[in-house]
Parts: sequence; structure tokens; C-alpha cells
Amino acid sequence: MSGFAYVVRDGKVESPPLKQALGLRADLVWIHLTTNDERAKAWLDGEAGLSPYVIEALTAAETRPRCDSVGEGAVINLRGLSSEALAASDPLASIRMYALGGCVFSVTRKALNALHPVRAQVEAGAILDPGDLIAALAQAITEELDPMVAELGDSLDDCEEHIASRSAFELRHSVNRTRSQAIGCRRFLNPQRAALEKLAAMPGEWLREDDRLHLSAAADRAARMAEELESIRERAALTHETLTDLRAEQIDQRSLIIAVVAMVFLPLTFVTGLLGMNVAGIPFAHEPWAFWGVVWFCVVIAVVIAAYFIRRHWFQR
Repeated sequence: MSGFAYVVRDGKVESPPLKQALGLRADLVWIHLTTNDERAKAWLDGEAGLSPYVIEALTAAETRPRCDSVGEGAVINLRGLSSEALAASDPLASIRMYALGGCVFSVTRKALNALHPVRAQVEAGAILDPGDLIAALAQAITEELDPMVAELGDSLDDCEEHIASRSAFELRHSVNRTRSQAIGCRRFLNPQRAALEKLAAMPGEWLREDDRLHLSAAADRAARMAEELESIRERAALTHETLTDLRAEQIDQRSLIIAVVAMVFLPLTFVTGLLGMNVAGIPFAHEPWAFWGVVWFCVVIAVVIAAYFIRRHWFQR
């Protein structure tokens, strides 16, 4: 288990050890743990003295974005991008927070990219209370997610633009990857929007009016990204269907060519097979022009059959 702590008092920022930060009275005490084992539960129970409900919310193995009122405080779970490799079905790392008065406890199980800029803001003295901290985290998460969603849209635009010029297998792989990422992110952005909206409307003196405005802006941005991801998912499904139809059309075209070639050579095979029998009585077998006569006869048959298929527009798609 590792972590850090910040104490903001009268505009001054300190970073004491975790144990020393507990119980301090200040404008903001932020205690963060990075862990995925049972030691976090023991520390939050024994050292921090949090309630079992809050400890379970902070250390649960699986979480979705949420916001629940707990007494005079709130439990908030958010999801953001991570520098670690995550599963396609769960592509966003979680941060679980408990805010009460001037104190915020937060826990992450995977590295969260948004923590770095928020820590920089705290050290620069730009974050002064719990409302500022949570609003800054929400804004940092949504600002990082926005380019990722735009990149998914651009990737799908590229697939749609080159749908006729690139191989169907390559495009289907790219479309499936984009669709999978969009579905994985959309799972969390809709509840994240709802959690931020609920937090912005939650009563409490630790949330100032500007904090609520920032949270509402982050919720609106999350809603827009969720709508964009839904659009990407639907477009990816349509593109996949188009590629499937294109592949089926290519197979039909090739099958048609094979069928035409087979029908051209079928009578020729019959003629050559008939004349190639090793029996007596084959007409013109001893004539010097017989070979070239059979060749020209086969050529005429092939031309007639090909002309028939051309006249019937079999080669036009």
C-alpha cells in the first residue's frame, strides 16, 4: 500500500506523512491511497476510523461511477484514463472518494492519469477545499477523455472514407476495435454524468457555488461524450454491416466468374473427351487437318458461349 497526503491551511500547502495528516484541522486534508490489497481496509478502519459502508465503497473490487450521500459527506466514484493496460471491457480506471467537511479520502487500484495535474494544482495552491479538489478531478478526467472520444470518431471516419479502397479484413479489424472501445467507455460515462449531476445538486457547505458550476460543466461534457460514443457505436455497426455486404458481393462476383468459366469449358471438355476416346471409328481421325479443325471448333463454341453471357449482362454488377 502506498499513498500521499496534502494539507492546505490558510493558502499554504504541506505534504505530511499519512498518519500525521489524520485528524488535522485545515481547509483541506487530502489523503490518497494506491492499493489493491486488504491493507487498505485495515488502515481505513483502524487508522482513519471510517464506517464499514464507506470502507467498502472505497475498496470494492468492481465499481461504477456513483454518488451517494453519507451523513454530511458523500461517496463519489469516477472513472478516467489510465497509463496501465486495461481490459477492453473495462478500459477506465476508477477513483473512489469520500468527502466530509474539510477532508477527502481517495483510493485508486490502478494508476489514474488525472491525478498528476490535480496534484500539481494542489501544490501550486490553486485548490483550497474539498469542493475544489473534486471539481478539479472531474474536470481533469473529462478533459482527458474528450480527445480520446474524438480520436475514436476520427478512426471511424477514416474507415468509412477508405471503405472501397482498403481490404475488408483490415477495415473490419479496425472497426471492431473502435466499436469495442466505444462500448467499454460508454458503460461508465452515462453513470458518471448522473453521478456528477447528483453531486452538483447535493446539499452541503463543503461545496461552494463555483464548485457546483464546475461539476455541472463536467457532467454536461460527460453527457456529450456519452452521446458521441453512442453515435460511434451505431456508425461502427453500420460500417461493419457494409463491410460484410461488400465481402459477400466480392464472393458472389468471384463465384460468378468461376461459374461462367466452368460453363464455357463444359462443352469443350465434352468435345475433347468424346474425341479423345481410344476406340475405332472416330471421324476424321486420320485427316491432316483434323486437329486444327477440332481446335477451331472449340474456339467457336467458346466465343459463342461467351457472347451469350455478355449479351445477357452476366458480367455487369
